Amino acid sequence: MQSHPNVQAVQDALDNAGARDGSGAPSRVRILPEAVHTAVAAAAALNVEVGQIANSLIFNADGEPLLVLTSGAHRVDTARVAATLGVGSVTRATPEFVREHTGQPIGGVAPLGHPKPIRTLVDTALADYPEIWAAGGVPQAVFPTTYAELLRITAGSSAEVA
Repeated sequence: MQSHPNVQAVQDALDNAGARDGSGAPSRVRILPEAVHTAVAAAAALNVEVGQIANSLIFNADGEPLLVLTSGAHRVDTARVAATLGVGSVTRATPEFVREHTGQPIGGVAPLGHPKPIRTLVDTALADYPEIWAAGGVPQAVFPTTYAELLRITAGSSAEVA
């Protein structure tokens, strides 16, 4: 699985960005024994709080992809996000739209490693944790990072999204 092209693209992007985990060591994609399609499942597999899981959610913001990295303990308030960005609407993207813009399947979308940069918002609630976990390109891959690193490696903007 480590050789899956999506996982390799995410690891390459992490390496190229010099991404670090909560201890300051280089971020490494970890393959879990089973797919984790939800924040609850990921938190259980990693033995961490659900709020430490950074869900990577792709939305359609007036026809453009928008990546919202939200704490697993939250649901995204799309009206709030639309108002924050000054766009007409923010709606859940179709699986086809997600794959087109990320090259990755829903349930495994990573914060980086996409064909082109995607406008990104990072949930301020993730700042409450010294280490957070994000998807690594497929549903059974995850990697550790920090809030500051997530902002840096995605060129994201800090936002209240819930």
